Amino acid sequence: MVVINWVNVRKGLILSLILWLILQEVAGDVGAWIGFFLATLYVGYKVNESYKNGAIHGALVGIVGGITGSVIIGILYLVGLGDLAKQLWPVTSILVVIIAIIIYAIIGAIAGSIGSKIKK
Repeated sequence: MVVINWVNVRKGLILSLILWLILQEVAGDVGAWIGFFLATLYVGYKVNESYKNGAIHGALVGIVGGITGSVIIGILYLVGLGDLAKQLWPVTSILVVIIAIIIYAIIGAIAGSIGSKIKK
């Protein structure tokens, strides 16, 4: 049974946001993806369990981060800041949001399992 360490997931979300903001300014979209990869790698490293546990925690960072980002973007659209929302996350439909969250989960799982393997 896998016990979810929500403290590490929250740290990963915050680190992901910080690295995303910094690296996107430096390297564009590639930098944002690198920041997310490094944050989930950190989460997998901090979990200090098997690679499977690291993958689950990394995927959780991707899923929770994607859902949180979607809600924030939706709120920006509702309050009339659609142009800002398009700059932050240029999605066109709910289907694209779901696909993006799945991609975040897959990349998070891969990076989390790598982080766990590095720790071992």
